[in-house]
Amino acid sequence: MRIFLLIASLSLLAINAMLAQQVSSYTMDDTLSGTITPERAWWDLTFYDLFVRLDVERKSIAGHNMIRYEVLSERQQHMQIDLQPPLVLERAEQDGLPLAIKRIGKNAYWLTLEKVQRRGSQEAVTVWYSGIPREALRAPWDGGFSWSKDQQGRPFIATSCQGLGASVWWPCKDHPYDEPDSQRISINVPEPLVDVSNGRLRKVTPNPDGTRTFEWFVANPLNNYGVNLNVAEYAHFADTFQGEKGVLDLNYYVLQENLAKAQQHFKQVKGMLRAFEYWFGPYPFYEDGYKLVEVPYLGMEHQSSVTYGNNYLNGYRGTDLSKTGWGLKWDFIIVHESGHEWFANNITYSDNADMWIHESFTNYSESLYTEYHFGKQAGAEYVRGCRRLIENQKPIIPPYGVNADGPLDMYYKGGNFLHTLRQVADNESLWREILRGLNRDFYHQTVSSAQVEEYISKAMKRDLSKVFDQYLRHADVPVLEYRMKHRKLEYRWINCVRGFDMPVKVALSPGKYTFIYPDTEWKHTRYKWKKKEVLDIDPDFYVESRKL
Repeated sequence: MRIFLLIASLSLLAINAMLAQQVSSYTMDDTLSGTITPERAWWDLTFYDLFVRLDVERKSIAGHNMIRYEVLSERQQHMQIDLQPPLVLERAEQDGLPLAIKRIGKNAYWLTLEKVQRRGSQEAVTVWYSGIPREALRAPWDGGFSWSKDQQGRPFIATSCQGLGASVWWPCKDHPYDEPDSQRISINVPEPLVDVSNGRLRKVTPNPDGTRTFEWFVANPLNNYGVNLNVAEYAHFADTFQGEKGVLDLNYYVLQENLAKAQQHFKQVKGMLRAFEYWFGPYPFYEDGYKLVEVPYLGMEHQSSVTYGNNYLNGYRGTDLSKTGWGLKWDFIIVHESGHEWFANNITYSDNADMWIHESFTNYSESLYTEYHFGKQAGAEYVRGCRRLIENQKPIIPPYGVNADGPLDMYYKGGNFLHTLRQVADNESLWREILRGLNRDFYHQTVSSAQVEEYISKAMKRDLSKVFDQYLRHADVPVLEYRMKHRKLEYRWINCVRGFDMPVKVALSPGKYTFIYPDTEWKHTRYKWKKKEVLDIDPDFYVESRKL
């Protein structure tokens, strides 16, 4: 699979020293988790074959994972595999021979390979593990297993692990830069429970011990945190969607008591797909289909297996985050989590610090969905309404290489930043082509913020580096400082990075917004108002102003 090797040549010691200077609170475990360590860099992940057996009564799991890979560089005999306690990596083999295992820190294991690893060769290791996995107390925000019950007291189980990492429930190369080209997921559960995981269901195998094994296959690259299992006595219904790439299979798995409700409520899915295929291009996983799966938590963007727990209500748990009324026209989880199929699952960050690529674009997808169905003004009102939730306390992008999470501003501030960039582009067809182009040119890839920034700057034919720095790497909102006298407007940007030069639309004459081109030095222009004391700035720009 495509891999991002900008820092692979750095030694672990050098990375630790660098991070220690920047943020003393980060630990060796953070670095092992968030860095492309030498024990990760030398091999390219190609395939996972994961088997997990659930013991529902004991809330324990046991299983194994065969990891196929291509050797990128020779003279490497240590492989890093990640698995979080209380789960334990019990043994490992290559070509049927046992491998020595050494635990490094809390969550990482090094396998010592006996076989000479020759560049370009295709190899595999298999690891076995078991234990009682971490239980999610506030899924999906803290991650792990959710062990719940339906209304009849039957098991209702799911996993979620964004940020925390997939290694909270299965052993893997737990860093986002490297994805397998495909994956098989086999989940063994007691009858009559049903497992729903990613991709397409290949077969269900009944076992003599009263269990069944559900085998799912994902034909596309899959990010680790997108892998999931969902277990209940599900009811199933299906539909199809005629999309840009042909017929897309839609499958829905819900609790039996909610079947009638879901059959009506999930009609929103086709409207979501129409909107997002218009804005972003074809649904990225036609080969794996689209599923919406009911779970005992709010929901998550698991690739081709989007999870749902919004109680069949429009809005976010029945409320409108924007306070404009538009957020009650659609189900937040259906729209937001499905939007991640494009931004998160198709285009995936190569370091957790760049999560804004997932969350800012997907937050803005809510506005674009609203615009597609209710008009441009409605979409603009929705995204502007979400400004009330912005904190501006920390930069959207946190430190790299330590699996750090960005602040909540990567949602609402990030969405408003993208809305602002759209105004700077001042070309609707260009803006739509940028969104579609990102999904086309970075199709099924892991990317960095730098790559996305360069792509948008090139498409808009403008150096936006200072604009990205301001909104992503600094907490402050740029302020347009101005003074008005004798129909002369003087203006400059303050509260911003050196060299910030974003154009902005202001009303220089009644009823008409016109671009001005401020930077951090004073400029001036004439305005046509006879009596004007306060400058009107186009509200679709997320900036502040101050009159002198």
